[in-house]
This record gives sequence, C-alpha cells and structure tokens, in this order.
Amino acid sequence: MKMTSRHLIFGVFAALLLAPAAFFLMPGEATVVDSPADQERLEPSAEHRFASRLATRFISGYHYHRLDLDQEMSERIFDQYLRLMDPNRVYFTARDLADLERYRPHLADALKSADLEPAFDIFERYQRRVGERIAHARSLLEQDFDFTADEEYQFDRTEAAWAADDDELDEIWRQRVKNDWLRLRLADQDDEAIAETLEERYRNLGRRIAEFNSEDVFQFFMNAYTRSIEPHSAYMSPRSVDNFEISMRLSLDGIGAMLQRETEYTTVMEIVPGGPADLDGRLQPGDRIVGVAQEGEEMVDVVGWRLDDVVSLIRGERDTEVRLEVLPAENALSGPSKVIDIVRNEVKLEEQAAQSDVIEVPDGDEVRRIGIVRVPVFYVDFQGRARNEPNYRSSTRDVRRLINELDEQGIDGLVIDLRGNGGGALVEATTMTGLFIDEGPVVQVRDSRGRVSLEEDREPGMAWDGPLAVLVDRRSASASEIFAGAIQDYGRGVVLGESTFGKGTVQNLIDLDDLSRSEDARLGQIKLTMAQFYRIAGGSTQAKGVVPDIPLPTAGDPADFGESALDFALPWGEIDPADFQPMADLSGLIELARDRHLARLETDSELQSLLEEIADWEKTRGRTTVSLNEDVRRAEMEESEARRSARIAGGRSPHDAMNGPDASIVEDDQDEDKETDRDLYLVESARILVDLIDLDREDHRLAHRAELDLSP
Repeated sequence: MKMTSRHLIFGVFAALLLAPAAFFLMPGEATVVDSPADQERLEPSAEHRFASRLATRFISGYHYHRLDLDQEMSERIFDQYLRLMDPNRVYFTARDLADLERYRPHLADALKSADLEPAFDIFERYQRRVGERIAHARSLLEQDFDFTADEEYQFDRTEAAWAADDDELDEIWRQRVKNDWLRLRLADQDDEAIAETLEERYRNLGRRIAEFNSEDVFQFFMNAYTRSIEPHSAYMSPRSVDNFEISMRLSLDGIGAMLQRETEYTTVMEIVPGGPADLDGRLQPGDRIVGVAQEGEEMVDVVGWRLDDVVSLIRGERDTEVRLEVLPAENALSGPSKVIDIVRNEVKLEEQAAQSDVIEVPDGDEVRRIGIVRVPVFYVDFQGRARNEPNYRSSTRDVRRLINELDEQGIDGLVIDLRGNGGGALVEATTMTGLFIDEGPVVQVRDSRGRVSLEEDREPGMAWDGPLAVLVDRRSASASEIFAGAIQDYGRGVVLGESTFGKGTVQNLIDLDDLSRSEDARLGQIKLTMAQFYRIAGGSTQAKGVVPDIPLPTAGDPADFGESALDFALPWGEIDPADFQPMADLSGLIELARDRHLARLETDSELQSLLEEIADWEKTRGRTTVSLNEDVRRAEMEESEARRSARIAGGRSPHDAMNGPDASIVEDDQDEDKETDRDLYLVESARILVDLIDLDREDHRLAHRAELDLSP
C-alpha cells in the first residue's frame, strides 16, 4: 500500500488550504438555472461508489481519532452536509428539514454500503430551493424600497432558527435584496445601475449552479463525513487534486491570498507571506471581496460566486494588474467598500525568507539594542537538503546567518517574531529550536497506534545564548507552536503575544488511485489526520495552543478563533514528558516584567490608543445585523472613515499596530528620522525583553554563556 505524503503537512497554511470551507467548491450560496425543472438530475457514478468504499475503509482504519460509522456519526454527517449546502440557512425551511430528517439515521450506513442516493436526493432538494429563492429575489428588483424605515437585516444566520415556511423565507430575502440595493446606493450608484447590477448578480448565481456536477456533490458529501470526524481531514476530487498540486508548487501567478466562502461572500482567510498582497499591505484577513476587475476593464460583481470562479478571476499572468473591490473586515457589511490594485506575481522563496532589524529601547541612562528576526514560514529546500548541497536554503540557515550579523552589531537581546507564521516543515521547527538550546528533544509525535517518537536537536552549541523572546499571535500555528512551546518548556526564553492557533495534528495525503491499484482510475485523494504533536513537557499543542507568558492586548475572544472554535476539533491531551533538562526557571522574572507591562498600558499614549482601537472593534464584534435605514448606515460609514482617518493621521494604518509585519521600526543606522509607522506589538515586546534583562542583572537566568564570566 502506497501513501503519497508529499511530506507530512504540518502547517496551518496547508491545513487551511485543504479545509472544506476554505478550498473546496462550496455550494452554499450558489443557485440554480432559471428553470431548475429542466436541469438533469445529477447521479453518482461507479467511480464515486468505488471511491466511497476505499475512502471510508481507509479513514475508519487509519485516522488518528477512529470513530465508528454509527448512529451518532450519521447524525453528524447529516448536520454537516446541510451546513455545507446552506450555511446561512436561507434556502431550506423548517418544513424541508422535517422532511429530510428521514435521512438522518441512515447516512452512515449509506456510506458503508456506498449507497450515495440519499446524498444526491438531498442535493436535488437544495437545487430546487435555491432556484425558487433566486426567482423571488429577481422579482423584488421591480419594487421600490423604503430606506427611511427603522429596520434591521440579519446578515449572519448561521446560528439562527430555520425559517418556518416560504412566507418567512420570502421576508428574509426581501431584507437581503434591500441590503444589497442599499450597499450599492451607499457606493453612489443610481437606481438604474443598481437594478442592472443586482439582476446580473442573481442571473450569474443561476448560471453557476448549473456548473455543479456529480463529482462536486460526491465531494460535498464525503467532506460532510470527514468534517464529522475532525476539521483537518478532507476528501479531494480529482479536479481539486489538480488545483492543490498547482497551489503547493506555487507555480501559478496570483496575489498570494488564501480565500474561503462565508455566506455569499469570498473572504480573505490568510495572506501568504512574501506574496504580492503581503508586500502591498492593504488587503487584510477578514476582508470580503465583492468585485474583481482586470486591468483596464470594468469591475465584475462576484457576490455569491463559486470560490474557484473567483480564484480564476484573481489569478493571471505575472506582472499584470488585478483590481479588487473589498469590504474591509473592520467595517463589517455596513460599508464603505474600497478598491485595491495589486500586480500579480509569483510567491518567491526570497520574499518569504527571514528578515532582521534592530529596535533601540531606552533603559535608564542606557540604550538597549534588541534584535528582531521575523520568520514568516518554516521553509526548506527539500531537494537541495536531500542532495546535501552546501548552500541549500532553509529558515534555520537564514536565521543563523541573521543572528550572527545582529550579534556582530552588539545586540542585547533577541525577539523571534512568529506572528502569522502558519507552520511549514517540522524539521525546521526542530533545527531552529536547536539554535537556542545545546542539545535535546524538541517535540513528541504520537501516532494512531499510540507509538511516540521524538524529534531532537542533535547539534551541540547555540547560535544565540543571550536573552530571548518569542512573539506569537492567534495565526501562529503548527511548527510555530512547536518552536514556541519548546522555548517555553526549556525556560530558554519568554513567549509574548496571543494564544496560538492550536493545530497539534499531523496530516498525510493518501492517493486513492494508488490504493485501488487501477491504472485508469481517478478517484481523488484524502487528507487524513494520522498523528498528534505533544510538547516535551507532556502537554499537547492541540486545541489550547501555546499560552503566552505575558499576553499582549488583543481584540476578540481567543476562544472564538483557532482550533478550539472548529467543529469536532480533537481535544487537548497529555502524555508522559520527554527526558529533558530545563535551562532556567523564569517564572519570577516573568511576573515582575508583566507588572511593568501592565503599568505601561496605563500610561503610554501609543498603547492607550491601541486599547481604544481594540475597544472600537469590540463594539461591532459579533454583530449579526445591519441597519436598512440609509441615514443610519451613512452615519456609520462616516464614523468609520473618521476613525480610520484619525488613526492614519496619527502615524499608522488601522492594521499596522496589531498586525505590523511591514511596519517600520527604528533601524540599525544613523538616520534617526527613519522611524515611521510603529509596530506597537514589536516595540512592546522589545520593551518587555529589556525589562527582563534589567530584572535579571544579578541572576543571569536569561543568558546561557557558560564560557563567559557572568558575575555582575
């Protein structure tokens, strides 16, 4: 039996790329053609039944968290399948659900016997309902809307009750169309242009559902099954496999952004480090793309489009421009939108490579120089490494070189910035940890049979043996969590920022064609969770992530983001600790440094402004409704723009302070005027490390230079 692993997938980048909500073609907000009754019913093929038998057999036998295809699993699959099709609960009614309930107890048995008819029956009902909704929406374009009424539209219905009947659903859609109209009205379009735009939008929705085929339906159903086990396992159809191969090679030019579907909107999930969007800096996670235009052409409305169709518009030839109309994340759906022009290019290794800077921090009569090394991803040239080429590229090698350069410049401490680092190669997390410890274990890996293996640093010596901090955020995942967790367990440095994502599982790609032993078969692949990471202290990185020693202020509830917020995420666990020797107990120092940090939050004007920004964001966090009153919406727009302008006038964009990978800092040169936008999280991390150095003047727990005289 051959498993095509493509190396084990450790990064959240790859996990998100393959997650059903992020990568696969989602039917949830598409619609059927004008005459759904004329559309030929989709039927499962013999290949689908064969793939179903192979996949379910392999998943049930080899998944890390083995679950029987029993009654409970059948109910999970039913709920997940409905969620994949109608996530915002705007097509099915409670009456539909009552009728479809007859399938709920039998989907597990249907999978075991490769009986795919129930899945296709449910999908046929979905197609009919979407066609009815679109017909209703188009009819509403002929009426006049009253934008003076005090009315709220619930745009997020993911947790709402299903509409009782068609009349209630008609009212939901009246409000939806009214909101669509109002958003374009707020963008200064006249009524005639608005009617044309929305008519074309809804017609496009009708045309695009016709493109769904039996392969799509089979993929939706299989992913309802994999999502019912845990969030990182998935089935990929042959077409999705082809797209994945392109994405992993990074050979297709584009903007470097991970997209997903959220209700009818295409939402930016992640910005790929080193890509055109990252280097441009204006597109941000959470932004909703509502229009795409090629250079010199008109904007195409993409609300409600299939994800792969939106991606096809954004991709294109290198050095060509694409324009994106986006609703910024911070403005929710109240507007206004903005247009971002980005020149397509390839994501190059050089642009993902680690980079360094220096921050100068006053410390009494002294000035401390804190080195900064930002690592966007744990990368390695696997082929060059396998051939033992002397100069192959890797994140560890680049970081070692940067540390040597910073050390020569006389830095007093070092911050490793892992914000937004979704992972990468496990070997790099291990070898990079080895730059800061002498020798020893880094992470434990437990497979589905309970066998535990150790990944260890076997190279003696340290590239940096002085004071160390690791800066993380909620997007730091997988390999980043391994590195930060090891530094924390060894007491080698202090971890700052937010609790990390909490992805502590390992996935393999299994080619069903190989399992079938058929030369002609194209059955797709499954991505299967087959192992779990555990820290050397025994606890898992799964679900909880790495909790910082000193949290920095952040927006939102950590419980609402990351692994623990995903359906059926595997729980945190614990095994026996590895045999290792901690290098220091930093708990006392950390407590004192935390007090100094909290005092600065009360007195520092920049940090106070950051707290105000967070408070503003918290006011709209979790909002699921928007006003349909034009005056109210315009006032909200003006207030939002005023806050944005005030922040920009104050020296930074709304995202710089909290996300800041491209924000400038005091650099290592004589030009003292080169300070522009300040990445406050990075600046405060440097201050905290300086506090720790100051508090550690006598004990020297932060430094490990055994060959030097450390006496005061």
